[in-house]
Amino acid sequence: MTAVETSEGTDSGAETATENAIVVEGLTKEFDGLVAVDDVSFSVRRGEIFGFLGPNGAGKTTTIKAMLGLLHPDAGIVTINGADVFEDGKAAKDDLGVLPERMSFYDNLTPVQTLRFFAQLKDVEIDPRELLEEVGLDHAAERKVGTFSKGMTQLLGVAQAMIGAPSVYVFDEPMSGLDPRWTRRVREKIRALNAKGATVFLSSHNLAEVQVLCDRVSIIDGGELIATDTVSALSEDALVKPRLELVVPGLEGEVPAVLDDLEGVDSATVEGDVLTVTSNPERRATIVAALVEAGVEILDVQARQPSLEDVFVELVEESEEAGAR
Repeated sequence: MTAVETSEGTDSGAETATENAIVVEGLTKEFDGLVAVDDVSFSVRRGEIFGFLGPNGAGKTTTIKAMLGLLHPDAGIVTINGADVFEDGKAAKDDLGVLPERMSFYDNLTPVQTLRFFAQLKDVEIDPRELLEEVGLDHAAERKVGTFSKGMTQLLGVAQAMIGAPSVYVFDEPMSGLDPRWTRRVREKIRALNAKGATVFLSSHNLAEVQVLCDRVSIIDGGELIATDTVSALSEDALVKPRLELVVPGLEGEVPAVLDDLEGVDSATVEGDVLTVTSNPERRATIVAALVEAGVEILDVQARQPSLEDVFVELVEESEEAGAR
């Protein structure tokens, strides 16, 4: 399937390395006859938060490992700040901060000791307490990391990624398993890093967080990139329309008959007392008026714009249907 390409989504070959912090070109990797990643190309513009999405087994992990130089692809190039990851890995990763999906620390060390250890590996001087204060862990500076909650461990992972104040970050599932309080902390830290000029590559299954944070997203499925653009542009391309959600008592699972042949209604479903109608935005007033005229009691009306989840499901299903054919 050909990836969705719009005016926002496809980077011209004329763009220079100074305009892109990360460039992936023609990335291909096969494992024992199975093509995990098939000719994947995208670029992350300097100073943006870029989301990378896909269902399980889609090729996300393989792509990210190749980007970080943790595996060598069968074909393709990855550059970070203009440096080739496979030809000059040290230069490519000198200005890179990484939070892997599964971050492990030594349980018997304190956060201060942990950050000093990672700073020595990077050969940079740091003030560990300043980093801990930035992520909200200064109160636990002398506690053993083994006593930390999942959220505290994630924040420590963000702190270690910040060592050396890199200009580019790769965060793989940074909100995984976090409660709302810790999710907010990580989200705020990502925004703060970006506000200071950092480029953030964010892979996550939390589509609501991606929609809130990211300037653009790429969606991968079956090892192929199927879309890259802003959420709003992808919504239009995928023909995902806004919805009206109306609270109507006494429906008993039945859609009001007045909607059956009403012009502009694409679909209507009922769940409990909620009637959901999909239509073009300009038809909303007509739909509500028709229901009222038919004697339908409406207690509440909410207009819902397409979410990233709606777009993701639609594009992945289209991709899988095309693959099946």
